[in-house]
Amino acid sequence: MTKQLSDFKIGERGIIKAVAGEGKVRRRLFDMGVTPGAAVLLRKLAPLGDPLEITIRGYELTLRKSEAACVTMEVSE
Repeated sequence: MTKQLSDFKIGERGIIKAVAGEGKVRRRLFDMGVTPGAAVLLRKLAPLGDPLEITIRGYELTLRKSEAACVTMEVSE
C-alpha cells in the first residue's frame, strides 16, 4: 500500500518510493538522507501533528508536515 509520510501513524514503517517537491524543498530532503529506498519509522508526532519525528538511516530526523507530504512511501507490514 502506498501513502504519504505525512499520513503515517506512530510506529508505522515504510520504504521511500519517491520524493516530490519544488527545488529547495526537494534538495533539502535529499541532503538529509530522505531518498528512495531508505527505510523509515515514524517515532513521534507533536500534539497538533506538526512536526513529526522519524528514524531514517540510524538517526532521528524532524520534518514539517508539509515536507513529509512530499514523500511517497510503501507501507511495511
